[in-house]
Amino acid sequence: MVIDPAARVMDGESVRIAKDVLCGGAPSVKIALPESEEEAVRVLEHRGRRRPVVVGDDAALLRTVRTLHSARGLGEAVVGLVPVGRRTGLARALGVPGGAVSAARAVLDGAERELDLLLDDSGGIVLGALRIGSATPAWWTPVERRARSLARTLSLNGHSPHLGLGMRGGHRLRIEADGVVLADLDDCVEEVSVSTAVPGVAEVLVRREGVAPTGPVHARSVTVSGRDFRYTADTAPAGPVRRRTWTVVPSAWRLTVPRSAY
Repeated sequence: MVIDPAARVMDGESVRIAKDVLCGGAPSVKIALPESEEEAVRVLEHRGRRRPVVVGDDAALLRTVRTLHSARGLGEAVVGLVPVGRRTGLARALGVPGGAVSAARAVLDGAERELDLLLDDSGGIVLGALRIGSATPAWWTPVERRARSLARTLSLNGHSPHLGLGMRGGHRLRIEADGVVLADLDDCVEEVSVSTAVPGVAEVLVRREGVAPTGPVHARSVTVSGRDFRYTADTAPAGPVRRRTWTVVPSAWRLTVPRSAY
């Protein structure tokens, strides 16, 4: 059990509850208390055959999956998670309970859920969704939503051309799904969303300025190119980049969730 340092600071009581439930229900639990993100990575890399259980927020979950993927151990491990922290919306979207007791019990006697991920051409990983433009992740806090709305308003009013993607009223991007062009550089794209909501494929939604939105497109890979653009991958901002390709990796990892989720 790897207890994220930020979780200990944010909510020590939930961490204590998770420890008590997990230690009381499992025959052997090794507890790691890393003092930094780097130390947490080293703990995961040297876990041996032990099953990784993380007590922490969405960032801790993403770091765990990235570490296991880099160590070529993601397909062998079943990840357990007890969400503790400010940002846990991604964990909930993946089926993990929000409470420390129910999440810890799910780790002990839940079911293994196979999940896809998106792997980009720089080695980055997306577990839930990536967004370009004004689309807002569902798990952002109200403060983050207001800040994003203000940033976009300032950008559209011309006060700060470097906010968002930097083009007033839309973004000149070429978007391809399995080689099929969904938008080209002549189009003005307001927002793009790519998610792992549908097993085995990426679900792609493109909204162009002045054009009625159409239904989602399903594809194995998605490529976006154009002037320097930024995007949000799960909870983390990324970029700017001029070209990025995301490819679906089906059933890439397993997460323990309550059996009632099936």
